[in-house]
Amino acid sequence: MILIINTSGKDLEFVLDDKYKSVAVEKQSVALPIECEKFITECGAAWRDITTIGVIVGPGSFTGIRLGIAYAKGVAMGLNIPVVGISAFDLYLAATPDAFVAIDSGRGDFFVAANGLNPQTMSIDEIETKQMEWPRTVGHKPFDLKLGVDIIKQKIASGNIAPVVPMYLRLSYAEQNKKDI
Repeated sequence: MILIINTSGKDLEFVLDDKYKSVAVEKQSVALPIECEKFITECGAAWRDITTIGVIVGPGSFTGIRLGIAYAKGVAMGLNIPVVGISAFDLYLAATPDAFVAIDSGRGDFFVAANGLNPQTMSIDEIETKQMEWPRTVGHKPFDLKLGVDIIKQKIASGNIAPVVPMYLRLSYAEQNKKDI
């Protein structure tokens, strides 16, 4: 069974094969292990049934992404199973391969990507002209986390399992506001 964990937004999201759950929480760091175990149990599964863990690597919340990756790697290490990273762009483009993906960063710009366009940040002015190169624009509605199961299967079948690292498209607040001493 493939377990997918998403901590890139404000809620926790889980997929276990074809089952999905979203959980609104106040502190992801406290709730993640509890809610993950609860979800697996609700699905009638146990940790020993998990063969692979997928985790959303970004873009999204800097801290949330780091939390999800650390948790997924820790559990995968304990179970001796692979962990596979998936980006939000992977999920949007799996559903709509010919789309321009624009995700509001919440900081006055957008995370963007498309087939033929590497992930990056853009202003709304840049998006207005660039998006015209693709037939549609997506990213304004949530992605379908269940699509991650097939993405993971494809990555495993192709042997395309890269080390799981965060997809950061800009500096963190701390790096941006660093003061030279």
